[in-house]
Amino acid sequence: MHASAPRAVPEYALQAIRKLIEDEGYRPGDALPSQRDLAERLGVSRTSLREALSSLSALGLVSVQAGKGVFVQAPVAQSSAHAGFAWPFAAQVSAADTFQLRFALEGFACGLAAVTLTAEELDALQDNVEQMRLALRAGDFDSASRLDFDFHRRILHASGNQAMLGIVSSSADIFLESQKLPFIRPERALETWQEHRKILKALGRHAAGPAQKAMQQHIRAAALRTGIAFATLGD
Repeated sequence: MHASAPRAVPEYALQAIRKLIEDEGYRPGDALPSQRDLAERLGVSRTSLREALSSLSALGLVSVQAGKGVFVQAPVAQSSAHAGFAWPFAAQVSAADTFQLRFALEGFACGLAAVTLTAEELDALQDNVEQMRLALRAGDFDSASRLDFDFHRRILHASGNQAMLGIVSSSADIFLESQKLPFIRPERALETWQEHRKILKALGRHAAGPAQKAMQQHIRAAALRTGIAFATLGD
């Protein structure tokens, strides 16, 4: 069933479960079929199913209770983070593929930047993080998303890898759009700022491994806030 799906299997499973909840009229508190039954019904592995359920739990759509089952937590219409957005670059590349590329490219670049970052570049990133805090406090999500893009661009520049910077610069509209998406959930917008602070802390310690990990965790979390799951080699 999933073999012909162009998206990553966990994302396919995530969307299929959302559709199941909506089509079959599940309400908050209702139990979904067992994970074994869900995996067989969707034609996915238990590993992919668990990742999809973890993503849906992070989105607030389901509650996974050990030993009890999976329960609907909120109606799809209310909890859907991306029901109302249209990805304008669908003819070129999917939003999931964009986040997946960013996970790989920007995670590696952040690790490099932790080693090569200058004091001036670190100061600029600190200023950016403070400006985002003020923008979010004012509810200016457009400015916050542009500051988000600038934060990531500065890290790419600090990495010293001109090829990676060139990829982002040549597709700036696509990358910027992916950084706007998480802000469609205002109640969780502050999480972006908090994740940037964690990245900044690792960069300030010149810790390559933690910096790379913090960036990858941030990009994956940003995708989940949008309702998107994507596969990585560690899945």
